[in-house]
Amino acid sequence: MLCTTKRGATFIPVPSPLELDQQVCFALYRASRTITAAYRPHLDRLGITYPQYLVLLALWERDARGVQDLCDSLDLDTGTLSPLLKRLEAAGYVERRRQQTDERRVVVHLTEAGDALRTEAADIPGCVTRDSRFDVDELVALRETLHRLTAALQEAPGALSKKGRTS
Repeated sequence: MLCTTKRGATFIPVPSPLELDQQVCFALYRASRTITAAYRPHLDRLGITYPQYLVLLALWERDARGVQDLCDSLDLDTGTLSPLLKRLEAAGYVERRRQQTDERRVVVHLTEAGDALRTEAADIPGCVTRDSRFDVDELVALRETLHRLTAALQEAPGALSKKGRTS
């Protein structure tokens, strides 16, 4: 397979390059859908979706965050994050407030109910880990490999920057 970039051409040996089950992208796609499905029953009992759970994780890590800060942490654009915040606010888990020193900035705060949900959600990562039948070291290694892959692809010539995300 010949991979052409601005820096020239590189030969990359890939077995059966157009077979679906040989694609890293497809393996990641399936894994993403499967892990999201593994979280679903646990999140259903809390009445939240997987994307809402990710927002709450970011706020449990550090409360009172600006919308842009949350977008950066979650790798989302504001058009995707805003409806999530709206639903979490309607459920009583977060509150959006305009910053007093700069009315243009909105800061997201956990409510008491949102903070209390952390206790109810505390067992979810362990349950999903158990269901995966991977040990913790394997999952840590997988996470680190995925972080390296993401960083490498973000730095690749012609790649979208982190700010260039679309959803």
